[in-house]
Amino acid sequence: MSVQGVKKQESKFLCAADVAEILQVSETTAYRIIKRLNDELKQQGKIVTAGKVSKRYFEEKVYL
Repeated sequence: MSVQGVKKQESKFLCAADVAEILQVSETTAYRIIKRLNDELKQQGKIVTAGKVSKRYFEEKVYL
């Protein structure tokens, strides 16, 4: 089977390194931001993964 033409699926989640790069902050600050956003999602009854945040939710909540 050929690998040509196969696209890598873009991740639906951002990790701390991604958030740190986007916002130009340290990874420690990025983890705090992710925790805050995940806490908001938990209050809405969503299931979250520690250290990662939904890309869509991040883009909705963060003004760039």
